[in-house]
Amino acid sequence: MQSGATTVDPDKINAALATVNDPEIRRPLTEIGMIKNVDIDPSGSVAVTVLLTVSGCPMRDTLVRDVSNAVATVPGVTDVRVDFDVMSDEQRTELRKQLRGDSAEPVIPFAQPGSLTRVYAVASGKGGVGKSSVTVNLAAAMAAQGLSVGVVDADIYGFSVPRMLGVTARPTQVEGMIMPPRAHGMAVISIGMFTPGNAPVVWRGPMLHRALQQFLADVYWGDLDVLLLDLPPGTGDVAISIAQLLPSAELLIVTTPQMAAREVAERAGAVALQTHQQIAGVIENMSGPVYDANGKAIELFGSGGGQAVADSLTETTGTRVQLLGQVPIDVRLREGGDSGKPLVLDDPQSGAGAALHDIAAKLGQRERGLAGMSLGITPVSKL
Repeated sequence: MQSGATTVDPDKINAALATVNDPEIRRPLTEIGMIKNVDIDPSGSVAVTVLLTVSGCPMRDTLVRDVSNAVATVPGVTDVRVDFDVMSDEQRTELRKQLRGDSAEPVIPFAQPGSLTRVYAVASGKGGVGKSSVTVNLAAAMAAQGLSVGVVDADIYGFSVPRMLGVTARPTQVEGMIMPPRAHGMAVISIGMFTPGNAPVVWRGPMLHRALQQFLADVYWGDLDVLLLDLPPGTGDVAISIAQLLPSAELLIVTTPQMAAREVAERAGAVALQTHQQIAGVIENMSGPVYDANGKAIELFGSGGGQAVADSLTETTGTRVQLLGQVPIDVRLREGGDSGKPLVLDDPQSGAGAALHDIAAKLGQRERGLAGMSLGITPVSKL
């Protein structure tokens, strides 16, 4: 740092820059070596050079705004200019070591014994029950409630999360780490971010497993409170892979009130017996009556399906499975998915928005147990 006869305090400039997080890595620029230089002119004009991880970084405008706003608050600063340079290979390697350690192979952080991230795999027995809508709205609600949230679109063939969250940015890669785009305060990854246009994904089981492994191990998620995975319907390859890759993941079963949906939802939940996973609860979507022109209530999808699934799974698994909530039918839930604006953010006081916020609060406040975690206890050998 250079300074002349100026009233601007260099230490206060450093302190201001320490409040600016990289938009993708979510760590202070000063902590991860992204500030190359700061020049302070005697007139109070400050020039900050930021090191980008890659030359095509899509977050330049965000960095200019955040750095300028932070530095402008320092007494005596009259003007702020933000310039850019690009990290060398050595600097990127050091950044990767700082973020991920020096392990030769990336590991899945959520599968480690000490992980405190709550992982929920959102499942359903059949398509068309609104599982993806529930996933993105729960994620958005948790993020709005102050939690650090990640979303994995694990429905490789039927990916829809990018559209539902309005994500148009592509992931960037730094030293083998994939930096996920962010939307509504969440980190998001989907195979749809890697395919051209609306091209289909035509893969067999091993390819699906590898893609999920990369999403979990190669993506830099940072310190998450909650990770939500939007699973494809049914009990096939992806559900099995998630159970293998994330054995501590808990299942969230989404159903509608109708009998056909109940039966297949029960089968999806019963997979937990074979995979040794816990069921976090059941969510009944498309719940409640609609009204005809005469004001007569019509149970469009029947009633009681969610509670029936919870009761059946309680009996099947031998543990209490809770009905977490009933999300009423609301056309704006679908409209929000089409426009990329989750209903829980657009109208949190609506019937469906309030129900989803309530479910998100229940899931977000659940404490992780000590099962599988190292307590740091060393047995004393007997002489």
